[in-house]
Amino acid sequence: MNDSLLPKVNILLSSYNGERFVEEQLISLLSQDYGNIEIYVRDDGSEDNTKRLLKGYEDQIHVDYGENKGFIGSFLSLLKSCEDAEYYAFCDQDDVWQEEKISRAVEILQRAEKKYGKGLPILYFSAYNFTDENLNVTGRSKTPSNISFANCLMDCAPLGFVTVFNKSAREEIAAAIPLKSCGHDWWAYMVCCGLGKVIYDDTVTVNYRRCGGNVSSGGAGFFQFMIWRFKKFFANSYFLNITEQLREYEELYSNRLSEENRQILSLFTEKSLKNTVKKVFYPHKFRQNITDELFLRCCFLLGRL
Repeated sequence: MNDSLLPKVNILLSSYNGERFVEEQLISLLSQDYGNIEIYVRDDGSEDNTKRLLKGYEDQIHVDYGENKGFIGSFLSLLKSCEDAEYYAFCDQDDVWQEEKISRAVEILQRAEKKYGKGLPILYFSAYNFTDENLNVTGRSKTPSNISFANCLMDCAPLGFVTVFNKSAREEIAAAIPLKSCGHDWWAYMVCCGLGKVIYDDTVTVNYRRCGGNVSSGGAGFFQFMIWRFKKFFANSYFLNITEQLREYEELYSNRLSEENRQILSLFTEKSLKNTVKKVFYPHKFRQNITDELFLRCCFLLGRL
């Protein structure tokens, strides 16, 4: 098929002091086996050689050299300002994509749109490999056990770098850019869970490089993970930020949710002893694994959320 006849995909990459790996990522994007791609990069005020590296690719990509907004604001700015496309993909600066990532996502999204309709916000995400900084594979992401509206309120199952979504999802998000979002990927997950569909693909499409500043809980050892979890749940403003995100989400979308989902959301936006008890004894999981779930229920009991 002529590349111009393929649905256009906008890849959205926010860079910040990424001189070590951003070029390798750009090469993987330009090497995709899908023909109709536009790459939008917003540099979030880098102070290293990232801008110089990006300038070498300006004939192949769109680049905006902006002021520092933080990664959430940077990604959401890209999403709002880029030109129209049929599909959109978030992209981190230090990973490497497999060449069929976009073609596979588009194929699955097209099937979903044929089934549910293009007017429905639909989000796709895939499995990924954990790697060290030299791209040696150290593990594989776990298959999510819980993709649901309840889960999207307390957890972000689809991480941004494996997320691709359709035009309807972009229009929903861009029409009301959130002020209190805990993550561009998390917000997209919430929008599509509440108003549309979320689809998981168990095929690995990204090598997720874990090094230095981007090391998160994923793939960590047991004790390291437990320390991270305790600090996250008890030692900072994690739940305050989530509460603010949920209240903004309720303000924007509550009247468009199903009655069941409105009731689930109200457990977190309407403070009462009754709702605390309902959360503690809620019959379905909020998180992906049982240990996280137990931590979360303890936090409900302690009034942290």
